[in-house]
Amino acid sequence: MAAQLRVFVPPHPLVHHWLGILRDRNTPTALFRTAMTEIGRWLTYEAARDWLPILETQLDTPLGTSPARFIDPEVPIAIVPILRAGLALLEGTQAVVPLASVYHLGFVRDEATLEAHCYLNKLPERFTAETRVLISEPMLATGGTMMAVMAELVRRGVDQDQVRIISVVTAPPALQKLAEAYPSLNIYAAAIDAGLNDQGFIVPGLGDAGDRTFGT
Repeated sequence: MAAQLRVFVPPHPLVHHWLGILRDRNTPTALFRTAMTEIGRWLTYEAARDWLPILETQLDTPLGTSPARFIDPEVPIAIVPILRAGLALLEGTQAVVPLASVYHLGFVRDEATLEAHCYLNKLPERFTAETRVLISEPMLATGGTMMAVMAELVRRGVDQDQVRIISVVTAPPALQKLAEAYPSLNIYAAAIDAGLNDQGFIVPGLGDAGDRTFGT
């Protein structure tokens, strides 16, 4: 059976709570940033469930010997926040995987054509095949930015099976593009909204996540 893109929307009350705060147009900037951090933490927790590399061993407790399982420190973990808005999820993400390396990618969207253009690329020339990559991008709308991000990662040796995307709100156009090009991807989101408006923004969405995070 062919691999199929999987989108997980965790039915967790804390995810619902923080999503509601993010959607509210009256949420002040400071609280919006807090909500982004918290939803980044909970989505990363869900994404890590069957994805982090495990090392099985034995250890001595005060009263005997016990099997133990740890995160394998020999397998690289990379976080790739998509600037600007992906930075808002980074603090929560790093709280779950504190030993991960962080590689920044910056994209800006042409508001006339809706095309994504890269202005910053701090990816290494090559990743090892076993590297786990977690991408933080709050909005998956048209899918143009994420398609460009995935192309950069695959070009550098990343296995799409080892990629996890955390996104607050997604929309069908982006999911359809990604499913066709990268069927083994796993996406963790707080919501899948109905669609996009004429400007390419997700509706009902939560507005411009970057502007609301940074008060601009």
